[in-house]
Amino acid sequence: MKKIRTVDAIGHILCHDITKIVPGEFKGRVFKKGHIVKQEDIDVLLSLGKDNLYVWEQSEGMIHENDAAVFLKDLTAGDNLEFSEIKEGKIDFIAKKDGLLKVDVDTLLNLNLIDDIMLSTLHNNFIVTKGMKVAGTRVIPLLIDEKKLEEAKEVVKDKKIIEVVEFKTKKIGIVTTGNEIYHKRIVDKFGPVIKEKVEKFGCKVIGQTICKDDIEMIKNAINDFINEGAELICCTGGMSVDPDDVTPTAIKESEAEIITYGSPILPGAMFLLAYKGEIPIMGIPGCAMYNKTTVFDVILPRILVDDKLTKLDIAKYGHGGLCMSCEICTYPACNFAKV
Repeated sequence: MKKIRTVDAIGHILCHDITKIVPGEFKGRVFKKGHIVKQEDIDVLLSLGKDNLYVWEQSEGMIHENDAAVFLKDLTAGDNLEFSEIKEGKIDFIAKKDGLLKVDVDTLLNLNLIDDIMLSTLHNNFIVTKGMKVAGTRVIPLLIDEKKLEEAKEVVKDKKIIEVVEFKTKKIGIVTTGNEIYHKRIVDKFGPVIKEKVEKFGCKVIGQTICKDDIEMIKNAINDFINEGAELICCTGGMSVDPDDVTPTAIKESEAEIITYGSPILPGAMFLLAYKGEIPIMGIPGCAMYNKTTVFDVILPRILVDDKLTKLDIAKYGHGGLCMSCEICTYPACNFAKV
């Protein structure tokens, strides 16, 4: 740093805070360390008795923290984001719409391995609402060597590390199985639960078909909904390993491709995911009737942004896939099923 006359300080960066004191009225900071001196600041500084200032020497190839934060924001931000003003060298990323947060976790890690650079995000596949803060970025020092920003550019390339994907309002068919429901021995309680959960995302249930524990009937109900334009089939009941629970077999015989029968998520171990062409079919275990948050709540948002899930995608949920069954559920703002 160097000492220069205040009147010559326009465009220079302050090395220290400037405090103003008005006896009996005010004492506080009026200019923060790192502030870039502007023309309109000169008279204020002089009125505070600051005829000279300590400023950073301008060095070729060094970038101020504010400019660096803007660079990192532009480099890493994808769709449906807006941004805070720069405060103390940091920019917040804010969800512009409701949706699912998508984070390129591997590229994020490589970016944060570069000295003096940081980008902090919420978890990948986090359900976000408009106005929610989802990330923040800055550089660590007041000035950063532009070579590190070039290194960041080389790491990120043309990827966008973070974005919000809007949910699609799909048409949904519910196929409910069970002799006890079909013969009206008990009242179905599964359909209303599924309906309430999907309607929160703006989806429309186009119908619910109740079937006996009969492979042909269940298979036909699935295909009928697909022919009617359903974009997601939710099958409830008959998902256990009991001999008379035939829903998984019926899904398979509908010529759907089974991705997984079973998941490392609790509640939700007996979950099934299949695709018939591009239409996802979810076999939802009984836990979804009485647990507030289950495998269905984890997988549904990803289906509604058209993620084509694989066996590997489901297997990754094993780490963190155990719900703590808290007395007051705060999902998704908790550790459950974060990958």
